[in-house]
Amino acid sequence: MSIKINILLVEDDPNFGSIMKSYLELNEYAVILRTDGKQGLKAVHEDSFDICILDVMMPEMDGFTLAREIKNLHPDLPFIFLTAKSLKSDMVEGFKAGADDYVTKPFDSEVLLYKLKAILKRHAPAPEDESKLLDFRVGKFTFNFTLRNLTLDNNVQSLSPKEAKLLRMLCESREGILLRKEALEKIWGDDNYFNGRSMDVFLARLRKYLKRDPEVEIVNIHGNGFRLIIGK
Repeated sequence: MSIKINILLVEDDPNFGSIMKSYLELNEYAVILRTDGKQGLKAVHEDSFDICILDVMMPEMDGFTLAREIKNLHPDLPFIFLTAKSLKSDMVEGFKAGADDYVTKPFDSEVLLYKLKAILKRHAPAPEDESKLLDFRVGKFTFNFTLRNLTLDNNVQSLSPKEAKLLRMLCESREGILLRKEALEKIWGDDNYFNGRSMDVFLARLRKYLKRDPEVEIVNIHGNGFRLIIGK
């Protein structure tokens, strides 16, 4: 790898964590190891990561709570849960917290590497189509996709990568309907239930930003998708 992928590993067993850290570093990843949830959250505030690997059962703050805190700070940051449990209820809880995958201990280290590569590939920004517009007028707003800025009266709202992609797709389909399935597959990589719930959160955020112009609205087209409406 020419540019190393930065991983946050939060594992309360220092021996297991140290072995995992060394193994990942041998495979050319850069790894920060923390041994409890609070330390993990502090690391997210202090450094930038490409993916997180989180133990579930930890002192100070459990993995589910840590994951939710991370998602509040960085909605697009992917993560994998590590757990000694294989209960369905725990796995469901993990995916509800936004997990990209779930690994039950003990596990094959090579399988973990493949999972990491698949998730990172899924979250990698797609190459831009040069024929597509990068600047849009959205009612009174100006939207710059490249900078991920939504501006109104010199007030700039920074958008996350997924927010920016979703808004651009809405802008490009303004005269028609943005199909829910199409948005999920292009931005999230899959139109499963958990990704659908995640997209609903991002749509709610976009609606909140756009409320500053009462002429702009994202409406649901029942059972189909969404439409960006400008002007009543």
